[in-house]
Amino acid sequence: MKSSLLFALLGLLVAVLWIASLAYGTVPIPPIDVVRILLGQPSDPVAWSTIVLESRLPQATTALLVGASLAAAGLLLQTLFRNPLAGPSILGISDGANLGVAVVMLFFGGTIGLTTGGAAIGGSLALILAAFAGACCVLALIIYFSTRVSGNVMLLILGIMVGYLASSLISLLNFYASADRIRGYVMWGMGDFGSVSNTRLPFFALCTLGGLIAALLLVKPLNALLLGERYATNLGVKIRRTRVLILLCTGLLTATATAFCGPVSFIGLAVPHVARLTLGRADHRMLLPVTMLLGSAMALLCNLLTVIPGTGTVFPLNAVTPIFGAPVIIYVILRRRGI
Repeated sequence: MKSSLLFALLGLLVAVLWIASLAYGTVPIPPIDVVRILLGQPSDPVAWSTIVLESRLPQATTALLVGASLAAAGLLLQTLFRNPLAGPSILGISDGANLGVAVVMLFFGGTIGLTTGGAAIGGSLALILAAFAGACCVLALIIYFSTRVSGNVMLLILGIMVGYLASSLISLLNFYASADRIRGYVMWGMGDFGSVSNTRLPFFALCTLGGLIAALLLVKPLNALLLGERYATNLGVKIRRTRVLILLCTGLLTATATAFCGPVSFIGLAVPHVARLTLGRADHRMLLPVTMLLGSAMALLCNLLTVIPGTGTVFPLNAVTPIFGAPVIIYVILRRRGI
């Protein structure tokens, strides 16, 4: 299949799923009315405009951006570590975000104090700040480790150990927390694309698009790394600097997605393999954009499947993503030659 045709089909798929996410939900809205609302025309009933513009539009846009960012982060890490099972959570960055939220929810009760005078912030904004701070702290630690060890395998092991330490601290916080706080933390950990409001969407989109553009600028060194570090060095690639840039890029993408939406599973792990199987080659000039588009499509599809038709019930996001992600990973493991 020609690259232009493939991009056109994937772009059309993403557009259709995005419109479907605006039309489908606990209150079904005809797609033609969704288009009219987006064009600024009044709707009948009037409540449809509020539903589309205030709830579903930011949710669908968030799903589109999160899918692209996590898929791109997964591809970058799989290339860097030459490990088909590497994903955005493997370096402990997601665990750092989880720890930040756990401290706020389980220890402080969901509120962060700002000054000694009693000013404080709470609710979803407190969780976003805590998750972002926790992820950035772990990212800084991983980047420091990357300057002290020369091999990617050692860095991978260090990242896994940092993740274990964060998980251990979360377990201790869970042990001493009340049942209500534990339930709130568990619900946050199930993932949700609907937590980004219109007021927060610009900042979220800015961080995500910045990370995606940075990933696209790393295409040449990523292709060189496919040949091995020795060959990449001979081609003029500065391995240490490239490693730090990849870690910064994946850290920004993972931290932003986890802070705003919770730990979204399997998209970053499975989608790069779907992109490779679709293309049949590993050239990042094609592979990275295709991975982003497929990640957006998968996230939008999972967002649609969280709503049970006719019942008004909404499934947790992480109850749906493994339905698509797990079979892909099983297939890849059983067909190693396809990696």
